[in-house]
Amino acid sequence: MHLTHGLTRAALQRPDALALICEDRRRTYRQFADRVARLAGAFRGFGLKPGDRVSILALNSDRYVEYYFATIWAGGIIAPINTRWSTPEMVECVEDCTPAILLADSDHAEQARALARQCDCIHHLIHADEGTADGFADYETLIAETEPVEDARRSDDDIACLFYTGGTTGRSKGVILTHANLAINALHTIPGYGYDETTVALHAGPLFHLAAGSRIFTNTIAMGCHVVMCRFSGANMLSLIETEKITSVVLVPTMIAMLLEMPEFKEHDLSSLSHLSYGAAPMPEALLARLMRALPHTKFAHSYGMTETSPLVSTLPHSVDDLDGPLAAKLRTAGRAVFDVDIRIADDDGRNVATGEVGEILLRGPTITPGYWQRPDLTAEALRDGWLHTGDLGYLDEDQYLTVVDRKKDMIISGGENIYSAEVENALHLHPAIAECAVIGLPDERWGERVHAVVRLENGTAIAAEDLIEHCRGLIAHYKCPREIEFSTEPLPKSGPGKILKSALREWQRT
Repeated sequence: MHLTHGLTRAALQRPDALALICEDRRRTYRQFADRVARLAGAFRGFGLKPGDRVSILALNSDRYVEYYFATIWAGGIIAPINTRWSTPEMVECVEDCTPAILLADSDHAEQARALARQCDCIHHLIHADEGTADGFADYETLIAETEPVEDARRSDDDIACLFYTGGTTGRSKGVILTHANLAINALHTIPGYGYDETTVALHAGPLFHLAAGSRIFTNTIAMGCHVVMCRFSGANMLSLIETEKITSVVLVPTMIAMLLEMPEFKEHDLSSLSHLSYGAAPMPEALLARLMRALPHTKFAHSYGMTETSPLVSTLPHSVDDLDGPLAAKLRTAGRAVFDVDIRIADDDGRNVATGEVGEILLRGPTITPGYWQRPDLTAEALRDGWLHTGDLGYLDEDQYLTVVDRKKDMIISGGENIYSAEVENALHLHPAIAECAVIGLPDERWGERVHAVVRLENGTAIAAEDLIEHCRGLIAHYKCPREIEFSTEPLPKSGPGKILKSALREWQRT
């Protein structure tokens, strides 16, 4: 099982079908495959051997998609760099995965030069953008002047990618994903999310994250069309959905909230959008209800997963989309496990807990990572007795629907009671004045920890902290309600996939 087969198959079966759209550039599957084979030839010409890493530091583009396939076509390992990291974080990543080849766009060319100066492993820089850059080989020239090479046709257990986690738990670590991991994930995703030859998928999230990157493989295997947004903007997204007749998009709740707040949301024809997937962060119930009412023709899919699971673990079927239907209560869940993935809920001693009881979510299946790059200690800690220990807390109901309640480290213990921050955040989000919020535990001499909420209000609204606390008291137990509310006028800090960085909020409180 090799991921490049999806591209060769599409080029044979649908050679003249549109494969890639980015700004004014449009490529058919025949052109896409030819360019990938030529870029792979350039990588090999630079000395790339099977298993060598190739990194990219760039915004989304059609070239980013080509980089994905060219790297594994040449036999290498994809190792994207998060553009939002600081230079020391980038250096740490590069020194860990040691790529000999680094691609960069114009926005990140100077950072790429700095990395090449500091990291001896980088021997070749490629300018993956328009124009030229000093010290870089030109991307388009390499493709024009290099003969296409044969696909390396890597096997199931060969490493395809290293995705570095977002740093929400401290130092980032490289998650190993094999060709089989990602191919099986694509086969899980295609039926549940409506991918087929008619799909026009918009890549809106950053491709250095697996949440967006995995859909490159999924949509190519389905032989659909990729539309790539270089920079996320709500206005541009709405325009692209209308003009390119987008059928499928993956969004995080913060993006969804931004779109629904835009006055021009109702001015665009979004009727082509048949499938919208959401995940990566908790979806407030009130926001989901607004979204479903705003797009009544769209099928929605909520999923649970993580980088270590390629990423899909569970999905919520379209049959529960009806806000007033018999399965409406299931909308609060993350759905049920996909085929061949097992979910187990365990206590701190590894014993199964009762149905409906909260414990740590443990997973096993063919999409689970073999481990962390050059980190046998972390691998042994996460993968025990054949199960991935996720660090997430949740429970399974009598129908095997999974509800994720919190990260283990984000659970608040106040006066001996376990308080799940997601439950408090959901209560806050039910107030119309709340644009976004996060709940953390702060040290308290009397209670051990106290519930502290950081909120950003919708533009043009005002409310007292006491009124928000009273609002929560009408929805959840009093001991779960925030003891204090902090107002922020700026968007809350987020990781690349759109998760609020609670570690940054805790650090903010300490300083």
